Amino acid sequence: MLTNTEKQTLIAAIRALPAQLEALVSGLSQTQLTTHFLEGEWTVAQNVHHVADSHMNAYIRTKLLLTKDNPTVIPYDQDVWADMADVHQTSIRESLDLIRGLHARWVALFESLTDAQFAMTGMHPENGMITVESLLRTYAGHGAAHLDQITRTLAAQSN
Repeated sequence: MLTNTEKQTLIAAIRALPAQLEALVSGLSQTQLTTHFLEGEWTVAQNVHHVADSHMNAYIRTKLLLTKDNPTVIPYDQDVWADMADVHQTSIRESLDLIRGLHARWVALFESLTDAQFAMTGMHPENGMITVESLLRTYAGHGAAHLDQITRTLAAQSN
C-alpha cells in the first residue's frame, strides 16, 4: 500500500501531465507531428492521441473498480487504436483538450478516495488483478514514459 505522500506524488504527476505534454508539442509543425523519426516507434501525434485513448480507458477502469465488485476490464490493442482514422485525421489539439479535462476529473477522483477505495480490485484478462492504487501508479508512470518517447522522437529528427 502506498503512503499518503507517495499517493500525493503520483496524483501530482497525473495533474501535471497535460501541461507538460502541451509544452512539449506546442508549436510543432505537421511534419514534426506526423513523421516516424524512430523506426518502430509512433509519431508524436500518435503518442498524444494514444495518451488520450489510454488514459480514458484507465479513468473508466478506475470508476468501474470503484463501483462494481471485482469487475473484468476490457483490454484493447493499442497499436491498432494508434493507427485508426481518428488518429490520422484529428488535430492533436482535440486530444490535448480531452487529456486536460480528463486529468482534472481523475485528480479530483483520486484525491477523494479512502485507503479502502484505493485497494478495490478488478480483473484485467491479460495482466491479472488490478487495484485502483495500481492504476494510479501505472498511469502516473505511463504519462512520463510518453513524454520521454516524444522527446526521443523529436531528438531523432535531426539524425
